[in-house]
Amino acid sequence: MKKHFLYAILLGLGFLSCTDTPLELVPIYENTYVPNSIASAELNKSLLKGNLRLIELSEKGKKEVPYQKDGTKIYWKTSSDASRYKLEKEKPTDHNPVQLIENEEQLEVYQNGTKIIGYQKALKEVPEGVSETYQRSGYLHPVNTPKGKRLTRIQPEDHYHHYGIWNPWTHTLFEGDTLDFWNLNKKQGTVRFAKLLKKNTGPIFSEIEVLHEHVVLKDGANKVALNEIQNIKTTPLSDTQYLMDITINYECATEESFKIIQYRYGGFGWRTTEEWDNQNSRVLSSEGNTRKTADGSTARWCIVDGKLGQGYGGALMLSHPENYNHPEPLRVWPEDMYGRGDLFVNFATTKTTDWTFEPGKKYTLKYQLIVYDGTMETTTAEQAWKQFAEPLHYQLKP
Repeated sequence: MKKHFLYAILLGLGFLSCTDTPLELVPIYENTYVPNSIASAELNKSLLKGNLRLIELSEKGKKEVPYQKDGTKIYWKTSSDASRYKLEKEKPTDHNPVQLIENEEQLEVYQNGTKIIGYQKALKEVPEGVSETYQRSGYLHPVNTPKGKRLTRIQPEDHYHHYGIWNPWTHTLFEGDTLDFWNLNKKQGTVRFAKLLKKNTGPIFSEIEVLHEHVVLKDGANKVALNEIQNIKTTPLSDTQYLMDITINYECATEESFKIIQYRYGGFGWRTTEEWDNQNSRVLSSEGNTRKTADGSTARWCIVDGKLGQGYGGALMLSHPENYNHPEPLRVWPEDMYGRGDLFVNFATTKTTDWTFEPGKKYTLKYQLIVYDGTMETTTAEQAWKQFAEPLHYQLKP
């Protein structure tokens, strides 16, 4: 079940604009073909304006491969068979896009007719009798496996401020005051969806880009302290697996710095399905730590999966090596949480250190989730992280 993320760089593609001769692509650093992956190639402006077909050559013969443009790049899926690729200057065949639907409440992604992701842009109301303080927007729920098994949970009675997959900061310093954007009951701060910046879909992936505002509520301020642009790209890989890339860019919203103070949790977190407990779920990190030992350790990746109805599934969480304080500390709830072992997993970037954002600068965190039905082997997880960390590059054959 090897699924890897490949990047390709095409050199000298300008020559294609003046000749119809097919150009073959070959790896720059390795001659090994990596199957069932996503490859990308950067094109020059003349190619982006013209017709272009991507052709796969294997022992089974020649076939056209669907691809998707995004900016100056095209993306496509590699075959399970060892293949070579070439470019032809001809009109490509139209292919069905990944289904992306927007309604008043959510942006929804579907795979094979099954909803796999919901991004919440509307303010989510709380259960009857619960304080409206716990309302918020700008999070992922549901996150489902390709078969539609739900992996996330929101507004549990023990933590009404838990929202699927979300990323507020807990202990911060802004304009001389300490503020909590995580624990909403403190009424100090919140994070809200502000604007949809981008929506794009095609035969390979769907993509949304949104603006989140980190808002100071304390003493009635209602002031934006930090702007966050979040890009979410979802790529179906197979009938049992899809890839979700989440890139988070932070910038100060004022001329004041924004300091995240060292704290035991905060940042990219996942409150898992209520179906999981300490008897039917698994946590396993890149360093070999389990549910029993993972909390407080550091990791490049973390497998989180378990029983889902009559089946099994979960997600591999990947942290990019360029992330601040990488390998990142983990916050994992203990095995006896609430007696039954409810599960929460968090790449807690500032668990062991402070992090200060200065005005006029951009700060980035990159994560990847491989969501799956079935199980995940550690060898597959390690290879997936290597591809995420050090993408392979292609070039035109000399």
